[in-house]
Amino acid sequence: MNMIKIHRILIALILAFVSLNYSCKDTTIPGGKDDGTELPAAINLTNLKVESVYNVSLSSELSIKGQGFKNDDIVSFVPKGNIGTAIDIPIKSVSNEGILLTYSTELKSGSYTVILKRGNYSRQLGQTTVNFVINPNIPDIAGKNIKGTVFSNGQGVANVVVSDGYDVAKTDQNGIYYLASNKQTGYVFVSVPGNYEVVSTNNNLPVFYQYLNAGTDIVEVKDFELKPVNNDNHIVLAMADLHLANRNEDLTQFQNGFVADVNQQIASYQGQGKKVYGLTLGDLTWDTYWYSNSFMLPEYVKQISKVNAPVFNIMGNHDNDPYFANDWSAENAYRRTLGPTYYSFNLGKIHYIVLDNTEYINTGGASGVVGNRNYNAKFSDQQLSWLEKDLATIDASTPIVIATHIQVHNAPAANGTLPGFRTSNGQQLINLLSQFNEVHILTGHTHINYRVPHNTKLMEHNTAAICATWWWTGRTGYSDNHIAPDGSPGGYSVWEMTGKDIKWHYKSIGYDKDYQFRSYDLNNVHITASQYASSAKTEFQSMVPQYAFDFANENKNNEVLINIWGYDPQWTVTVTESGNPLTVTRVNSRDPLHIISYSMKRLNVNAEPTFDSTNTSHMFKVKASAANTTLDIQVKDRFGNIYTETMTRPKDFTYNMK
Repeated sequence: MNMIKIHRILIALILAFVSLNYSCKDTTIPGGKDDGTELPAAINLTNLKVESVYNVSLSSELSIKGQGFKNDDIVSFVPKGNIGTAIDIPIKSVSNEGILLTYSTELKSGSYTVILKRGNYSRQLGQTTVNFVINPNIPDIAGKNIKGTVFSNGQGVANVVVSDGYDVAKTDQNGIYYLASNKQTGYVFVSVPGNYEVVSTNNNLPVFYQYLNAGTDIVEVKDFELKPVNNDNHIVLAMADLHLANRNEDLTQFQNGFVADVNQQIASYQGQGKKVYGLTLGDLTWDTYWYSNSFMLPEYVKQISKVNAPVFNIMGNHDNDPYFANDWSAENAYRRTLGPTYYSFNLGKIHYIVLDNTEYINTGGASGVVGNRNYNAKFSDQQLSWLEKDLATIDASTPIVIATHIQVHNAPAANGTLPGFRTSNGQQLINLLSQFNEVHILTGHTHINYRVPHNTKLMEHNTAAICATWWWTGRTGYSDNHIAPDGSPGGYSVWEMTGKDIKWHYKSIGYDKDYQFRSYDLNNVHITASQYASSAKTEFQSMVPQYAFDFANENKNNEVLINIWGYDPQWTVTVTESGNPLTVTRVNSRDPLHIISYSMKRLNVNAEPTFDSTNTSHMFKVKASAANTTLDIQVKDRFGNIYTETMTRPKDFTYNMK
């Protein structure tokens, strides 16, 4: 390289350095010079230092160190990511040490870029986090790097559990807590006590957590404000597998079907003086379509805000960022939008625990690349360690509700034997819960209904999906119904809590509470290509027997099939014909209505079905004496509620049958 080229390169580097140095000092601001020119020397400051964290109360003053400030300067706090409005604060006083600012009530807790404005010019001073705290003078304790107050109506609340997902602490008589945190989760959360709610919300989502902003060597103050309520008698709506993705007309179906239905239920219960809460069971979104359809977790928040009750959330396997191959990294989008992936809270006298049993596997996932996505059903060791600490704060007589996405047990068979575990370390969970008198595990993932009584004290409730069969059957041109792979109508479970007394039922979207089963006259159920896939090409018509299963064959044996989606072993099923009882047999079977509503509709448009109808054990068969007799069907649930149908036969087999 010759000397001329070297000289040119040196000049270019010097000019670049000078330009960079000037641009870091001063920039124009809106309302400044129209030509966008800068005056680098307009704001000359030395020994500048902005605190990384300001813990403020109503009487606080914020200090910024440095020399060169002027009395008429204005300091502007710009929310991180420019989300929200910048707050301008005049300088209260200038000294040789720096400046003092009087705290403004407009300055909320959060992360900010701090800008100094002088005339038409500005200079960035640094980045900071503002925490509004009730008591900024809590003394430090050696080894504790998170502290704060849990308070209500200006007074500390004692014996409230606070955690960072690793350490667990209780507040003292003044509502003060301390944690020794590794700060790995990036947040701290309060286990909201019974008969309280958090004050902070994101639309209708309770903000029971606060993000951490500093390293482990810095003590952070994080307060939680509660409001007293009476929720001893409350309702929890358990809502599994929404799979919102802006496809299959899902948003229209969600709003016109589910939201309309659930808000009607909420209004009815609230009219009875009961507090109502939502609890999702994971798969709020669909990672496949995050980027292609621009529908991610923030879009989900906008949709769920239409539900007229506070909603707690759970992470599912489809709520991971598909651009990340690592399980922890893939969860960060969820943490940023919805907070902790595992936590606990109390409603009335019931202790609720949310867990994440999805270990995301995303081979090839990278920035801009959706990987080959899979998962393991497993609770992390750290999560189980935290759970043990959380449970240690709860009396054994307290009813426990565990909520997680993937089912803990496999579906039961018709013979009633206890199935094995779907979650690989499910037994560890069962062991941790063995001390409690009543435990219910709520799960989703399968899109079907079943219950597994593990023993006399613990039962799992797997709940069918809000989206039913991924919103397919209600799509225009399909069957104009909303049915899950086991034949359950799309819906959610309703938990009625009265003190420590717990009752539950499955609520089908668009139907009354009493709609708990559907019957089929199998003499009229014969699924053929000519009737249900007549527009399909020969290749797809040939697949009809494969997807129709037993119903591909004509059955004229006077049999009746009954699908009871809320069934558990304490339910009873009675069928009489002209007053004579018939033998009722529990069987494993698929639901024929689901087959014609989804599988046959897909074949009819020359598409192979993605999702099989599920072989389920909440099915029952009886054999009538003739083809035209009337049957009286009575189903009684474990709480003594009776559901009936007078089945006039022959009974038609249609897309919208009950």
